[in-house]
Amino acid sequence: MNDLLQSIRRNAIGLGLFALVTAGAIAVAKVATSERIERNIEMAQARALNEIVAVGSYNNDLLNDTLAIDQRFNQQLLGPLKASDKIHLARRDGEVSTVILPVVAPDGYTMEIRLLVGIHADGSIAGVRITEHRETPGLGDKIDLKKSPWVLEFNGKSLSNPAEERWAVKKDGGDFDQFTGATITPRAVVKAVKHAQLFFRQHQNILLNRQVAKQPATATGE
Repeated sequence: MNDLLQSIRRNAIGLGLFALVTAGAIAVAKVATSERIERNIEMAQARALNEIVAVGSYNNDLLNDTLAIDQRFNQQLLGPLKASDKIHLARRDGEVSTVILPVVAPDGYTMEIRLLVGIHADGSIAGVRITEHRETPGLGDKIDLKKSPWVLEFNGKSLSNPAEERWAVKKDGGDFDQFTGATITPRAVVKAVKHAQLFFRQHQNILLNRQVAKQPATATGE
């Protein structure tokens, strides 16, 4: 009986030590790799941003010159964002030249589609890039620039070119191409890009750091 108890005790201690060593090894590995992972994420973000605004077209720290998407903004227009999502500002000699918005299309075919929408100060689109999706390979994944140039169709467009009511796929009476056999995905992206422009139009004074002129006082002092 005593031998059995001692055997159980030895096994328990052995398992406990094994768990302790394993947990310690995982913790050390996590600390050792977290900095590299963070750096890789930053590099991926920088690459995506620079696909929209080319290096040399701005002279600020694009990665870190950001605006939080807080209660000042109509956040619903950008979709269900993550708390970490921010607006990036490209500046030329201090003036904001392009705003890059994180946008989520919640109505993709398989899941939400995450994208970046760059909008110049004049309201025209600098570029659109899909940053995360799981659309059907060979059909809906043509929204990805690696698969198709479709997303470049947005370049230079605005809410007046084409007219606001034409921001839809052709199947819905709009101006934008859909894919053969896959309408849901491009429809979701076109809608999201349109909403990003509505967001920009509503908040351009804040986004572009413009001072709103005060209304002249009336005779009644109102």
